[in-house]
Amino acid sequence: MSVRILAINGSPRTKCNTATLLNNALQGAASQGAETELVHLYKLNFKGCISCFSCKLKGGESYGRCAVNDDLTPILKKVEEADALILGSPIYLGTAPGEMRSFMERLIFPYLVYDVNHSTLFKKKIKTGLIHTLGATEDQMKLLGIDRHLKMVEMFMERTFGEAESLFVTDTYQFDDYSKYESSRFNVEEKAKRRREEFPNDCKRAYDMGVRFAQTVGTF
Repeated sequence: MSVRILAINGSPRTKCNTATLLNNALQGAASQGAETELVHLYKLNFKGCISCFSCKLKGGESYGRCAVNDDLTPILKKVEEADALILGSPIYLGTAPGEMRSFMERLIFPYLVYDVNHSTLFKKKIKTGLIHTLGATEDQMKLLGIDRHLKMVEMFMERTFGEAESLFVTDTYQFDDYSKYESSRFNVEEKAKRRREEFPNDCKRAYDMGVRFAQTVGTF
């Protein structure tokens, strides 16, 4: 049976920075013979956690899984069948956009156990990756503490699934034509230069993540 790698795009755009990086990660995994799939959250109709606590009810039929039935239900099932999971999202106002936050609530909370050992009900260990894209520079990201917040997200992923790593892609190119938008705070030439020179390296790092995940499934 081949390795299955699932990627989740938490960006409303399906062909820009985040999606490009996710596709590169999946191409890397596919180069090692893995089966891959990319899911676009903004194409789905779902809500975040409704705090029903059905996933925490001992002996309940939904213990350890989300009881809500909507477009996200089959995606959560795919996560349980996957050998590795990669989440990608832009950063809006210092955190992931609403759809990705809602997805992560529904993804992680049912597996978390309220015990002293911080146990997880996820039935196996899988590798997980987090790809974050930001218009801010790396220095700005650290100054605002965004990296620390996103590292906390990484901690929850690691606690739930067994292993997690993050890829930060900063100072991204956001518009095809900056002259059409109010964006005077940016140095457009520097943005374009970084897009030409550094974004290919970012894509390579995403590709390498996919290769690594496909090669090391089941080794930890």
